[in-house]
Amino acid sequence: MGPHDSTNPRHELVIALGDPAGIGMEVVLKALASPEVPQELQPLLVGCRRSLIRTHARLIEQSSRPLADPTTLRIDDQPLVDIVHPGQPTTSGADAGFRWLTRAVELLQERGSRALVTAPIAKHLWHAAGHRYPGQTERLAELAGRQRSSMLFTAVSPTSGWRLNTLLATTHIPLSQIPQALTPDLVHHKLNVLHGFCRRFTTTPHLRIAGLNPHAGEAGQLGHEEADWLTPLLDQWRAEHPQVDLEGPVPPDTCWISAAHAWQTPNQPGPDGILALYHDQGLIPVKLLAFDAAVNTTLELPFLRTSPDHGTAFDIAAEGVASPDSTIAAIRAAWDLS
Repeated sequence: MGPHDSTNPRHELVIALGDPAGIGMEVVLKALASPEVPQELQPLLVGCRRSLIRTHARLIEQSSRPLADPTTLRIDDQPLVDIVHPGQPTTSGADAGFRWLTRAVELLQERGSRALVTAPIAKHLWHAAGHRYPGQTERLAELAGRQRSSMLFTAVSPTSGWRLNTLLATTHIPLSQIPQALTPDLVHHKLNVLHGFCRRFTTTPHLRIAGLNPHAGEAGQLGHEEADWLTPLLDQWRAEHPQVDLEGPVPPDTCWISAAHAWQTPNQPGPDGILALYHDQGLIPVKLLAFDAAVNTTLELPFLRTSPDHGTAFDIAAEGVASPDSTIAAIRAAWDLS
């Protein structure tokens, strides 16, 4: 089937298949066979049809898990220039993943599809192939004509049903650059983005922001950013949003403790959203709590994008053992939140 047959665009998720040497095709085929995926979903895959069929044939031999049949899926066929083997990454394969993402956005904007789901890519291979982007998020912002985008990780606990939401103020930059990148304007903006997202679930969200330094600066003894500008900024933001309960700056080592309790135990209160000031500060607790359930969600674009919260897993890509749980969660989140 071609991509331009008659479908309901509000039922269509465009899925870019990521690096062809990684687990992207595998987890997508497994995820689309899951009963947890909405029945009304009409996926449109962007990638190499031949590689997807080969992946399906290999997985039948390796795994007893249900698989979607690629011959019944709608695929916008973007053939590989060179053959790519699972677990053997190449710059040619990385370039294909870049082209597939670009094509997926083109299709989504042309067709008015519901949302975009992206399988993982390897950033260093994108760079080796000449695509100097920190990650897919930044390429998506460029394609959408946006100066800013935001990376939020969301997950629903299978134990308690509580939703964990963590937004990153800064993303893929070296640790040494974070103090310069964090500005009052940026943090104010990210609080607005987090507030807007959390209002999908409650009109009076409880938000929390982590400090930058150990012990949130310890009154200036362990760093000055909190005292110099972060705490005054938060006071200003609270005055602008009196209906919001904003905590912080909270010492980073305790910021996610109540979230962990809410994740693990039903009826335990937890914050509706947490703002982390840099990548690992937010991602370490998220991945410890919710590795298979967390979904990377890109906000501030004209469309919603989600992605599983894991990488290409080249080390297991040829074995057929990759879990589709995070991809299932990404598809469900794209459906539920768009």
